[in-house]
Amino acid sequence: MKKADIDAFYRRLSEQNPDPQGELNWHNPYTLLVAVVLSAQATDVGVNKATGPLFKVVDTPEQMIALGETKLRDYIKTIGLFNTKAKNVIGLSQRLIDEHASQVPEDRDALEALPGVGRKTANVVMNIAFGVPTIAVDTHIFRISNRTGLAPGKTPLAVEKALEKRTPEQWKLHAHHWLILHGRYVCKARKPLCGECVVNDLCRYKAKETA
Repeated sequence: MKKADIDAFYRRLSEQNPDPQGELNWHNPYTLLVAVVLSAQATDVGVNKATGPLFKVVDTPEQMIALGETKLRDYIKTIGLFNTKAKNVIGLSQRLIDEHASQVPEDRDALEALPGVGRKTANVVMNIAFGVPTIAVDTHIFRISNRTGLAPGKTPLAVEKALEKRTPEQWKLHAHHWLILHGRYVCKARKPLCGECVVNDLCRYKAKETA
């Protein structure tokens, strides 16, 4: 995709949704971190149902440690891999207390050193909580980047690097959300709604739907 087309791609998404927001519910950087860790291989809707009651009683690492792993499991048992996730949330909470004065670090390396936090989770937290123009490549962004020709790559990291290189500076802060939401609701995996797509003419997807 040419530079002018990439700019037009983001401009149209921005016109359609000037202030895109993530769909996970959170109150502060800590609850955002917990929510993103819980969202791995789970839907945002499912995570929000579990964290709604949880975040009414817990919104700091200290409160999470006081709650304990067993009670945490009860709150999140409807989420996939809840046993492992509960262990990781307790572990990262303790690490935040011990190493970061109970604050969520803004640094990617420090975030990735926490239990249950990978590069994608770190990028999401940095972007949403701290306004860093990172792009967290999930299945939606990976699919869109390759399907449309926006930033092809064989791995999530390759796509992330390609997006960082190709995305104009003015669009980088919100690129992550525009692409995820577009993939979730328009450029769907099994049946993309090409007839409703605002970037249809820029897209290089060969099997475009006409309606």
